Amino acid sequence: MCEILHKFLMGLREFIKEYFLGFWDYETPKVMVVKNTTLGVIYRSVQFLVITYFIWYVFINEKAYQESETRPESSVYTLMKGTAVLGDDILDTVEYVRPSEGGDVISAILRREVTYDQRQGTCAEHCKVTNANCTKNTDCVKGEVDFDGHGIRTGKCVQYLNHTFKTCEIQTWCPVEEYAAVREPALEAAINFTVFIRNSIHFPRFNVLRGNVKDARSKRDLHKYLNKCHYNEEKEPYCPNFRLGYIAEQASQNFRELCKTGGVIGVFINWKCNLDLDTSHCKPTYSFRRLDLRKDQANSGYYYRFAKYYSKDGEESRTLIKAYGIRLDVIVHGHAGKFSPIPTIIGTVTAMTSVGICTIICDWIMLHFIDKNEVYSDRKFDEIVKEPAVPTPTELSYINSFGSNHSDLSEGVPL
Repeated sequence: MCEILHKFLMGLREFIKEYFLGFWDYETPKVMVVKNTTLGVIYRSVQFLVITYFIWYVFINEKAYQESETRPESSVYTLMKGTAVLGDDILDTVEYVRPSEGGDVISAILRREVTYDQRQGTCAEHCKVTNANCTKNTDCVKGEVDFDGHGIRTGKCVQYLNHTFKTCEIQTWCPVEEYAAVREPALEAAINFTVFIRNSIHFPRFNVLRGNVKDARSKRDLHKYLNKCHYNEEKEPYCPNFRLGYIAEQASQNFRELCKTGGVIGVFINWKCNLDLDTSHCKPTYSFRRLDLRKDQANSGYYYRFAKYYSKDGEESRTLIKAYGIRLDVIVHGHAGKFSPIPTIIGTVTAMTSVGICTIICDWIMLHFIDKNEVYSDRKFDEIVKEPAVPTPTELSYINSFGSNHSDLSEGVPL
């Protein structure tokens, strides 16, 4: 046992000694010219790919020589315009736009379901509410609140409207919306309504402030221009007036379907500015996409409720409106870049270092696939224990099949 332990300790000692002494060894690459056409083609091909990647993608496309800013300060103001006729009524923006003051979110009502003259009282619960159907009063617990229902149960079981079955009585705004709502026709004329979207963006790092509205000589000229223009990517890139029909079309949506169910559309304003050029070249681009879920029909679309209240002879009543509409969420993205020496130096050093990958790949191919007789490996790896007494050949050597230092290595050696 003691002999085994002694051998183990001695082996461990030799290992630590060898590792410690080897830690202080200096390694330097040895230059060896290998005249092998296949290996040369691979080497130059990999070099070409690496250099092309850094020049075309890193420097030209991604502009790695620039200092960039991706979190600008931004403000959005929206305003919707348009007038429509619905039956005998004339609807303006006060009737169908929410919120009226504008912001990065704005919506237009496209269809309404109206429940008129609701008053506080008691009435039968809607039959589709869970556990609302009953046969006797004991089936209805007084004071119970069903969160899927419409009010507080009174403990009575009453006849459901003119039907033969019964439901639990509730205290709420009567009549209940589900069986008293009047569906109005869709406001399809809203397809021609226009949305004015004014966006200002500030890049504080570069102290650059830009807007998406065309510059004009006077306020009057600007007002005149904005009243008649509509956005066009090529002809009118600085006109921030968008038709609702155009927005729906760009988001690949059917406007009539939006009138039925409503929907949420994102208006994306993208600023990608190269500040090495004049700031007049810093222009926004727009894209549109449907944001609400459409696969789940129960949760798709967009609607909300609001009420108009009235008081007559001290009794309060209300008109409940369920509004389906199109909601626009304006989302701003910004990226600005300008030349800076620091990222340029970092990118250049990274590119030069990456070229070294070519040598690593070719060395691996040479030693594992071409060097069948270990001619290359014998010449590539040398271990020098002490300085020789005679002069050594230069680092740059040409190796041939006969061991000379001045000829071809690969062509004369049988592999």
